[in-house]
Amino acid sequence: MKIYRSLEDFSPVENAVVTIGTFDGVHIGHQKILAHLKEAAQKINGETILLTFFPHPRLIINPDDDSLRLINDIEEKVSQLSKVGIDHLIIIPFSRDFSNQSPEEYISNVLVGKLGTKKIVIGYDHHFGKDRKGSLQDLEQFASIFDYSVDEIPEQDINDIAVSSTRVREALIKGDIKTANLYLGYPFELTGTVIRGDQIGRTIGFPTANLQVHEPHKLIPAYGIYAVEVHIYNHIQNITTGEYHEESPVSVAKGMGYIGTRPTVDGMNRAIEISLFDFNEDIYGKTLRVKFLHFIRHDERFNSLEEMKAQIKEDEVKIRALIG
Repeated sequence: MKIYRSLEDFSPVENAVVTIGTFDGVHIGHQKILAHLKEAAQKINGETILLTFFPHPRLIINPDDDSLRLINDIEEKVSQLSKVGIDHLIIIPFSRDFSNQSPEEYISNVLVGKLGTKKIVIGYDHHFGKDRKGSLQDLEQFASIFDYSVDEIPEQDINDIAVSSTRVREALIKGDIKTANLYLGYPFELTGTVIRGDQIGRTIGFPTANLQVHEPHKLIPAYGIYAVEVHIYNHIQNITTGEYHEESPVSVAKGMGYIGTRPTVDGMNRAIEISLFDFNEDIYGKTLRVKFLHFIRHDERFNSLEEMKAQIKEDEVKIRALIG
């Protein structure tokens, strides 16, 4: 998969088959659309192009609305899209100027002028351009003028995307990792850097890595204990223009993940802590991609550190039995 960080980086290709969207989660609903995109490209010996945006358009259009919570950060999304087999991924730096194009300008300047679109695969409810006034009808109206065709994604498939996104978010908020992963088609991930904590875990025999999540708008699952698999990187590949190759982790470990306010030690702020099994390397400053496999229990307050330590030992036994 080739990546472009702006439209200017991209040169039109022959028989470009294009779809557009945020694709947050790259879940099973999205995967169905992308399979349709690839199939459409194969029929005309074309190349697939996915046009997406960063930052998320809502952050630019409604900067005072802090309710947005993302299933993927941008690196996670690129990683998942690379596994689907898209030829070209264009990440447009979303801005008010970009959003203020009229529907005709958007079609003429972007879809035709910059991408050379021969076929666009889009949903019946897709909107674009200034005040989101552009629609499927506009795309069909200008198709003969600009020499492209339109494949409408069926309403049921669009509904599947909405249902999948909703179910993923609802499940994560409840700690229902099983359902979230079922709708994603892969384990939910958190990506962040290991920072220094207060070393309490080390004093009770369970040293932890404190994770500072990279994406401030990332959806964080319910407070509690989780079985996790952790991929450790010196850093996550900076997404730049060019051929994308998934970076290999320097280490992979299994362990226990904690999300909560550490009520037993009078914690006030949310912490994300990872205890790795059978692992003793120094990972301060390294990047972790934490894959959530099972929910074990909700966060709770214990009467003493010893009581908490005993429960953590039980959690470890349960997790080792689940994931080895």
